[in-house]
Amino acid sequence: MSNIGSLRRTEAAPLSAAFTRSGVATAIATVLLTVVIVSFRPFQPAGADVAGGGDIVNQLGFGSLGGLSIFALLTLAAPDRLRALASMPWAILLCFFMISVVTATDPGSAFRAASFTLIGILAMATVLALPRNADAYSTVLTVSGLVVVGLCYAGVVLNPGVAIHGADGVEPQHAGLWRGAFSHKNIAAPVMACYSFAGIYLFRRGWQWSGAILFAAAMFFMFHTGSKTTAGLVPLSIMVVILPGLIGMRLGAPVLFAMAIIGTALATLGIVFIDPLKDLAAYLVPDLTYTGRTTLWAYAGEMLAKHPWFGYGYESFWGTPLLTESERAFDQDWDIRAIVHGHNGYLDLAVLMGIPALVTAVYAFLIAPLRDYMRIPLTKENVFLGDMFMMVVLFTALNAFLESFFFRRADPVWLFFVFGVLGLRLVSRVMIRKA
Repeated sequence: MSNIGSLRRTEAAPLSAAFTRSGVATAIATVLLTVVIVSFRPFQPAGADVAGGGDIVNQLGFGSLGGLSIFALLTLAAPDRLRALASMPWAILLCFFMISVVTATDPGSAFRAASFTLIGILAMATVLALPRNADAYSTVLTVSGLVVVGLCYAGVVLNPGVAIHGADGVEPQHAGLWRGAFSHKNIAAPVMACYSFAGIYLFRRGWQWSGAILFAAAMFFMFHTGSKTTAGLVPLSIMVVILPGLIGMRLGAPVLFAMAIIGTALATLGIVFIDPLKDLAAYLVPDLTYTGRTTLWAYAGEMLAKHPWFGYGYESFWGTPLLTESERAFDQDWDIRAIVHGHNGYLDLAVLMGIPALVTAVYAFLIAPLRDYMRIPLTKENVFLGDMFMMVVLFTALNAFLESFFFRRADPVWLFFVFGVLGLRLVSRVMIRKA
């Protein structure tokens, strides 16, 4: 009789735990992470226009996410986590962001787009603040990862005409490459990379089956996106963060991180704006243009010199009449008039918000995370979670030298970057318990 009663209590425990404050907080964090990554309009080849004024689904959906995030932070988040996430550099950067909105060519449209950017940041901060322990973080990452990755696989199997790039679009060279629930392979691949880092985290802390399945599924999908940049950056990010710790030199990771960022900056923007490097690149690799990106960067640099302090305003440069009504130069590899962004997040941030904003962003996005990583308490749960955040930050920060996603509405890559940067702040200031 007592055995039967004990069994019933054991079976009821997981169900009852789901309705505790901790269980509700974990469930909300899981929903927020999953929904902001796939958006309310998945499987849209042209992309989910989250700032579109006529899309009532996105208006109501993201508005609800913002309201849910605020409610959860006020009622379920621990005060120490909220204090840990508060950041003066981020506050200053957001001030620059709002100045760029006010000075935009169309402030109304810019404010609508900016509202989705702010909701995305708020949602990711909430995802970090709600889980009470490492098991809760693991639950959030496992469920969200398997749902998002599984949804992408379902699209490939059940609706390949949408989930796989076709030859009839504006980029026929991408035909046959997977994009899943996302608008482009260059978004799907980084998302899969970030979930693969989550798989490593889960495996390291003892969730072997969940971690292995998530890592393998995400990596397999990533390879089918055909993204060479992501395929190269994922192993680099893993080695830079994990290997130093395995040989007892954990603080070597920030050094390697800094070397990777500086080296990539010199190899991309450096060969455009630093004459000795430009001459060296022309001598060693005369055809190095990063698929024509150097032309965009040179043009953006010329235009930035005309508005260096506050830039051109949020969403007020690429794709605006300033460029679409200009004449194409005969020596340009790409038609500037048809470009939606400059394929370099750092340069685009300066063009839209100004050089002072870029300087602030470099500190908030790159320097502060390194400092936070070095301050992480040397407990197993903090170290494992911090390493995952560090891999996410390194990967996305390097990816930003070839793609542009900073403050780009609810772009999933931008949201994962915010997740990593703020996550490092959290684990460097709060002790993470196992359960």
